[in-house]
Amino acid sequence: MLWYILYLIVKKLISLPFMALLGAALPAQNQAVFPSLEPDSRAEAYARRGAGGYSWEDLAEISLWASITEGGPSAPAVHTGTGSAGSADGEALMARLRDAVRELRNSPELPQGLRERGEYILGWMHRKFLKTYSLQQTRLDALLTGGRYNCVSSAVLYLVLGTASGLEIRGVMTKDHAFAAVRAGDEWIDVETTNPYGFDPGNRKEFQDQFGRVTGFAYVPSGNYRDRAVIGAVELISLIFSNRIAELERRGRFAEAVPLAISRGGLLLGGGEKRPAPGGGTLSGGAAEVGETPPFFEDPRRDVLNRIFNFGASLLQGGKEDEALRWAALAAPRYPDGERWQEYILAAANNRMIRQIRGGRFAEARDRLNLLAPDLNAANFTRLDMALTNAELTDGAAKIKTTGDAEAVIAAIDRAEGRRLLPAGRAGELRLFAVEKGAALLSAGRDWAGAAAWLEKAMERYGPGPRLEQNLRNARSNLAADYHNRFAEAWNRRDRETALRILEEGLALFPGHQQLLADRAVVEGQRRN
Repeated sequence: MLWYILYLIVKKLISLPFMALLGAALPAQNQAVFPSLEPDSRAEAYARRGAGGYSWEDLAEISLWASITEGGPSAPAVHTGTGSAGSADGEALMARLRDAVRELRNSPELPQGLRERGEYILGWMHRKFLKTYSLQQTRLDALLTGGRYNCVSSAVLYLVLGTASGLEIRGVMTKDHAFAAVRAGDEWIDVETTNPYGFDPGNRKEFQDQFGRVTGFAYVPSGNYRDRAVIGAVELISLIFSNRIAELERRGRFAEAVPLAISRGGLLLGGGEKRPAPGGGTLSGGAAEVGETPPFFEDPRRDVLNRIFNFGASLLQGGKEDEALRWAALAAPRYPDGERWQEYILAAANNRMIRQIRGGRFAEARDRLNLLAPDLNAANFTRLDMALTNAELTDGAAKIKTTGDAEAVIAAIDRAEGRRLLPAGRAGELRLFAVEKGAALLSAGRDWAGAAAWLEKAMERYGPGPRLEQNLRNARSNLAADYHNRFAEAWNRRDRETALRILEEGLALFPGHQQLLADRAVVEGQRRN
């Protein structure tokens, strides 16, 4: 089973549910530069702002930061400039949003009624910003500069503009989609932001007629609580991170996904507010009546661990076991999960051990395994010890050249079985091979008596068996035939004394052997004549 651990780990790469120590024991050369395990410094600061409620500018700044921040290897996430959104580009985009908000607020067409205002803002932002639907385009900065959008980026823009216009907005998500909802008195109205006709979609025939062709998602009615869930403003913005992470991992860029997940976690958890927890919990972010955490909203703590393990699995997939173990040494203390880290370390150690075994480097494999002992639990260390012991003994048995080698291998098998490092069945298989190999070596030297004695000793110690009994019969038959051949050779050269001695020895061992009895008849007939 251990041979398949790499395959299983890689197959278990954790996909995002939302669409759109060791180090001292390992060599220092060629060490990889790993992703940062620190959240971006802005994450917790943004989270803390939520204690007093987020302004529209807060939401805009956080959305641009979630869109722009990068998560490269080594150091914390990289930022350029000193703009409020984390970069010079972010500051320019904030200025553009401020201009847009000013224009929207000053528009003489902006209705006073909450419902009418919510519908007007949807059409306004489609006319001003939203040009082309793009399934993967989740970033607010790209929406503002290029007009390409998806469900998340358009919902976030609606959140910013609606909040700036005095509306109360919250997010709505399904397992593969997101949109917004706006409050009008005591009513919450769905807003499918990917469609200019998406205000109150459940009551709009023209929207339903074209919805599938526009985005490819099916609208989930407000009464279908099992398939949709309400999320807060920050949770909605965090889906920018989720979709970016999903896209990075689809492209195999696992190292870049790790810091984004950590920054997402800092945003959702860093302010001390109630946030999602495994198994459910209350969301925050200013949304009313949010309720339990939806099952398809990725819990930030689990999300971070999944991204960390996916990067680790990519190292295993690339055959970089030493780097994988260094990654475990670096990340496990910061993000503990005993069971998963044990599984991961076991996979890395096993795959490296397989590589060493295939190269015949058994001593190296044994030394490395012993160095890993403090980081493996007893059960996992024993599993690797058993696998390595089996490989060592199998290799030793295959290299038997003398009966001394066979005796040494048999003794090693006995010790391993006694220490429970070799199952009884496997020990029996290897031992039988070694015994038969020893008998074959003796037989190859025509030492039939020695082969028979070797087999008899093995059967006395380990018990009889069909194969050993057959080998013994063959050895004894060959020995009897050898007595006949030696007798005939001496008899034919008229060395009667030697011939008789050989015959008497053979009959003493095999008194009922037909060929030897026939030989004795020849001797007796000769005497009568």
